[in-house]
This record gives sequence, C-alpha cells and structure tokens, in this order.
Amino acid sequence: MYKHLPSPVNFREDINGLRAWAVIGVLLFHFSLIGLPGGFVGVDIFFVISGYLMTAIIVSKLEKGKFKLVDFYMARIRRILPALLVLIAILLVLGWFWLPTLDYQELGKQSAYSLAFLSNIGYWKSAGYFNGAAHEKWLLHTWSLGVEAQFYVLYPLLVTAVWYVWPKIKILTIVLIIVFILSFGLNITLVEFKPITAFYLLPTRGWELAAGGLVYLLARQLVLNEAKTNLLFWLGWTLLLLSFVLINPELAWPGYWALLPVMGVSLIIFANNQDCKLTNNAIAQWIGVRSYSLYLWHWPLVVALYFSSLQTNWLWVACIFLLSLVLAHISYHFVEIPTRSYLTRRTLKKEVLLIALIALIVIIIGASSVLIKFSGFEHRLNPEVELATNGALDKNPREEACFEQATAQGSPSCKYGHGDVGAILLGDSHADAIIGGLAKTSTLFSKSVIEWALSGCPPMFNAKYTHWEKEYSANRHRCLEFNAWAFNQSKQYSEKIPVILLARLTSYLNGGVFNDLVKTKPRVYFTKEYSDASDVHLQKEFSQQIVSDACRWSQTRPVYLMRPIPEMHVDVPKTLGRNILLNRGGDDIKITLKEYQLRHKLVWQAQDKAVKQCGVRILNPLPYLCDDQYCYGSKNGHSLYFDDDHLSESGNELLIPMFKEIFE
Repeated sequence: MYKHLPSPVNFREDINGLRAWAVIGVLLFHFSLIGLPGGFVGVDIFFVISGYLMTAIIVSKLEKGKFKLVDFYMARIRRILPALLVLIAILLVLGWFWLPTLDYQELGKQSAYSLAFLSNIGYWKSAGYFNGAAHEKWLLHTWSLGVEAQFYVLYPLLVTAVWYVWPKIKILTIVLIIVFILSFGLNITLVEFKPITAFYLLPTRGWELAAGGLVYLLARQLVLNEAKTNLLFWLGWTLLLLSFVLINPELAWPGYWALLPVMGVSLIIFANNQDCKLTNNAIAQWIGVRSYSLYLWHWPLVVALYFSSLQTNWLWVACIFLLSLVLAHISYHFVEIPTRSYLTRRTLKKEVLLIALIALIVIIIGASSVLIKFSGFEHRLNPEVELATNGALDKNPREEACFEQATAQGSPSCKYGHGDVGAILLGDSHADAIIGGLAKTSTLFSKSVIEWALSGCPPMFNAKYTHWEKEYSANRHRCLEFNAWAFNQSKQYSEKIPVILLARLTSYLNGGVFNDLVKTKPRVYFTKEYSDASDVHLQKEFSQQIVSDACRWSQTRPVYLMRPIPEMHVDVPKTLGRNILLNRGGDDIKITLKEYQLRHKLVWQAQDKAVKQCGVRILNPLPYLCDDQYCYGSKNGHSLYFDDDHLSESGNELLIPMFKEIFE
C-alpha cells in the first residue's frame, strides 16, 4: 500500500494508477517528438474518473444525510484552484520579461478565461485543439478544467434534485442513462458539422462524465462472479490500450471512436481490481498522485519548446519532459499538500477568512490578467523585438469588413481606390493579403479594384471540402456556392475588366505539410474523395480543374493567374522577434527557391497549360520576393509577412511593379 492524502471516499489504487496512464498519454502526445497518436484520450480518461468520484462523493453523503453543497464546492476549490493560481501567476511574471506585447496580451486573455473556468468556451470561439496555432497558447490545456468545473457546479444540483424527489439509486441511474444518451447523441450530431463545438463544450462531453457516474451506480447494484469481473477488467484494458494506438487527431473527436477509451476505463473501474501491476506499482502511484500538477505544468513547457524553436531537439525535449516531472513534484509537495491540508482543518471563522483570502488572490491575479490583456505593457522589451513582432498587425486594415464578412452566399464586394473598376480580385485569404498592393497600383491609373475573397476557398468551381476537413465541415459546399456567386456577380461588370485568380492552391492539395515523405490528405475534392494527396488520379484531376476554371473565366473576360505566394514554414514576425529576444542572430527568414519550385510544381504546370490552352496571363511575384537562391520572408529584419504564408502590407507593396501590367 502507498501513502496518500485523505480522501472523502475510499482511496483506490487502480483509479490513481489510471490517472498516471492518462497524464503520461497526454504528455507523450504533446511532446510530439516522442509521439503517441492517441495520447490525447488521457483527457477522456480523466473525465470518466471525475464522473465516478463526484458521484461517489455526492451519493454516499446524500445517503447519510450529510451532503452540503458549500462543502462540495469548497473541496473542489481546494483541489483545483491553488496550483492553477500559482501556475498563472508564474506565467504572468515570466511573460513580463519574455513575451512581446501581442503574446503577453494573449496570455492575459487566456489567464482571465482560465481563472473563470471558461477556457473551453474561450478556445471554442477562437480555434481548434489540434491545429498548429495550439502551440502558441500557453494555457490551452485548461480547457478541460473548464469542462470539469462546469460539471462540478451543475452536477450536484442535478443529483440532489433527483434525490430530493425520489431518493433511489435506480432512479438516479435512469436519470444518468438519459443524460448519457442525450449528451452522446448531441456529440455524434455535432462532431461532423461543428467539430470544435463538440470538442470543447460540456453538453457534448457530459456523456463521458456521466459514464463514470454510471459505473459507480451500477457497481452498487450488480454483483458479478470473479470470472466475469476479470473478463470485463481485461476487456477494459484491451480497449484502453487500443485507443492509445488506433486513435489519432485526424478522427472527428469526440465521436463514436471516443467510446473506445471511455468504455475501456469504465470497465476497469467497475472491475475494481486493486492487485494489477499495470496500476498498482510505485511508478504509477507516484505519477498518479501528482497527475494534476503534472498536467498543469507540462503544457506551458511544451509551448516554451516551440517558443524557442527547440521542439525537434531530442536533448531539449528529454530535459523538458523530465522538468515536467520535477515541477509536478514541487507543485504537489509545496502547493497541493499544504493547501489541501490547511484548508481542510478550519473553524467557521477560518473558513470565512479563507474564502475572503482566496477571493482576494483570484481578484488580484484576475485583474492583472485583464489589465495585461488590454494594455500589454509595451516598452518592457527591446524595441527591436516589438517592432519585429508587430509585423503581425501589418495587414489589410479593411480585413474585417471586406474579408471576414464574406460567406458562401457572397462577398461584401469592397471597392478599393477611386474611379472606374479596373480589376476584380477573386480568391482566398492570400488574395485578401495582396489587395493593398493591388489597390495602390490601381490608384496610379485612377482606377479601383473589387475584392471577392472567402477564407479557405480556392477559385475553383467544383471544389468541395473532404469530410476530414474539420474547419469547414459545417458547409462542405461553401466554396462551390461562393464561386458560383462570383461568376454570376461578374456579369454586372464590363467584359473588359480582368479577373485575377489567387489562392494558396497547393495547400488544398497537400495541406500545410512541406515534407514529401509525409503522407497527407487533400483538403478538397471534385468528383470523388481521395485519401492520399500523392494519388496520380487526384493530381491529374486537380491540375485539370485549374485549367478548366481559368478557361471558363477567360470566355467572359481577361484572366490573370497569379503564381503561388512563397510559404515560409514559420511565423515570420514571431520568429524574427524571438530570434532577437533569444540572441539567435538577425538573419532574414527565407526558404530556398528549390523548395518553392518543388512544392508548387504541379500548380505552375497547370497554370502554364492554361496559358497555352486559353490565352490567360500570368502574374509572377517571384522576381519581387525572391532572388536566384532564396525567397524571403523578411528583408533586413523587416517582415514581409504577417504570419507564415500571408504577405503583409509591406510585402504586397513589393508587387506593385508586377500589378502595373494589369492596368497598362
């Protein structure tokens, strides 16, 4: 037996060991160089465990007539808040010395959401969990604390209300089964159409917590012989281990696949086997009791690796992994144990003082977070760092009104410049990123330009999103609808007015992956879905679509096809700023011309074929962004991009000489 902190219910070594499996799975997934495809299911394991323990605590005390809602809430505060407060306070202090204004403001925003236990809602509004931007969010992992905290607030109200009307275990079981079915049904319904909603919010995650509650209630009512219990136990472990290796981020999550880890851990807990060495061993027990602190501290360290561009350095990854364990141990011994011990032994007077103290600390850190969010405290760092990172703001000032307001049903059709319309720009976010340079060119000829751009949509008439393209799964035909609208709308303009087609075409075929050895899935399809971007039939179809679309437009007006904008692989402003901050030199961000040519070879060939087939013209930005060896993301330390692949206003001004040929 191992020594553990006092618990309101009988301590179970198997559950504590499962915590270790869950948190190590999460760590192996987040430390991607080590890698474990389904490691993120560790969070789902935690949800089931929480559902089980909360049900055990509430029901056992209700049966004795000793359940007090205030005591329950205070116990959850003792468990969660102190370590979280310490983490946020330390991050805010370190951020003062290391984070540029934009990053520091974002940390302030995330800290405020975390303290309010609304992180899941905050990240639901902003981005997905599995995308590249996740490694910029220092407190992304606190989304799961938000889900659990919201569960802790609502769940005892539901259970006590049911118990008050009909104090029977069977009735409570029926209610939880209904909750499970409704939540799981909502999850399955939304996961394909609104995957980010399904991932982050309590209503679509509640079934996992309810599953844990059902395990406790059913274990109270069912008695199985040893053979059947052992069968369920090992079936549970089989399901759980399979979930770690079979599940991956490309799956719609949580969906049907989430049943694998949820049912697996539910069966293990139901079997109540305290002697299995998979959980009842010194390592698992040591990690299990520190699992909360380990979960809290590991993710900011992962982000720090990416912040320092060390995520592919084996030595640094190994050291930071070990540091996660060290900080978890320190947090457990010097934060979790003292606060839980002190906050449990109290008189009424001490309890009032305690609540006041906790509230004061939360207010101080919360107010600091909000102040940082809206101020950022500029001039903390080297001015060169701020100048470099502020390149992220150097974008189309009319982006919100003219680009973000576009939908599948049409664009605001913003007009840039004065005078008669001299050109129409059609495309995706890459088109919006160059509208400034095009508009400035048009004014030189007393002309104006019209912008028709929709996020994530290439100017391809038959493009539909593949079912694994999660970001736009709510309307897989949005691009098809938008391009049809644009073609019909163009009939209102003179046939002499040219249309310029620009999009990040290669990404719709190969995604954002630049390594030819990595198998990728296409983002769009035309006649049938292909699972491999390297499929020769898909590439032929993609190429033919570029040609046929260009030729269709050319039947109505002059057409300019713009060569793909070079992609820099890294966020240019942030990388420039961090290079200065970390004294890594001031070399410009660049890629080789050979890299560019290899990535965009298919698109270039298709565009050349369109020139021969229907007389469209080419706009080539390379002479203005590249030399004979490199394509540049920055020049003399000044960013030409506002992220990794979108030209900034400074960058698109370099293309003015190229745009002149349109109006000349």
